Amino acid sequence: MPPTRVLLADDHTLVRRGVRLILDGEPDLTVVAEAGDGAEAVERARAGDVDLAVLDVAMPRMTGLQAARELSRRLPDLPILILTMYDNEQYFFEALKAGAGGYVLKSVADRDLVEACRAVVRDEPFIYPGAERALVRSYLDRLHRGDDVGGLPERPITEREEEILKLVAEGHTSREIGALLFISAKTVERHRANLLQKLGMRDRLELTRYAIRAGLIDP
Repeated sequence: MPPTRVLLADDHTLVRRGVRLILDGEPDLTVVAEAGDGAEAVERARAGDVDLAVLDVAMPRMTGLQAARELSRRLPDLPILILTMYDNEQYFFEALKAGAGGYVLKSVADRDLVEACRAVVRDEPFIYPGAERALVRSYLDRLHRGDDVGGLPERPITEREEEILKLVAEGHTSREIGALLFISAKTVERHRANLLQKLGMRDRLELTRYAIRAGLIDP
């Protein structure tokens, strides 16, 4: 069997270099494409010739979770693995909802990454030990409240609002955001007004703080 062709997306060159060394050291895995942000990752994946996408969570322009959602829509058969520094159950749930088949912490990448890649390519989920506890705790909490335990926790904002929130927090103007997302500046302003109202916030500064807390941008 030919090796699994991996797309690796992370905005830190040194991280990509280290992860590539781990993957290229295995006979059944080879990194064939790299990306420095989520939008570039989507473009590289859509260009073809990749069997697995490994995505960092916090990246410019489009996060790994946003890229995973986009890839799940456009390339539903492409396995996706999230590689992150965040040991955070909310990110883990968001990764599952976005279509990822696995979630690996960078702190233990040398131990878990290769196994995780092989698992998701076989269409088997890979869950790090801390996430297993989070899954059980979330299930029991929802069961205790009488909630529908068949679903995952709801997101406070829509996918489009999240995209706009990230770009607003990164300092882009409404016109620039509209060009990136192929919508009008007026539509961007309407979404931003909805975000302020929905989140109970007053201005860009508060939106930026929220985006940092939500892991959409680095502090």
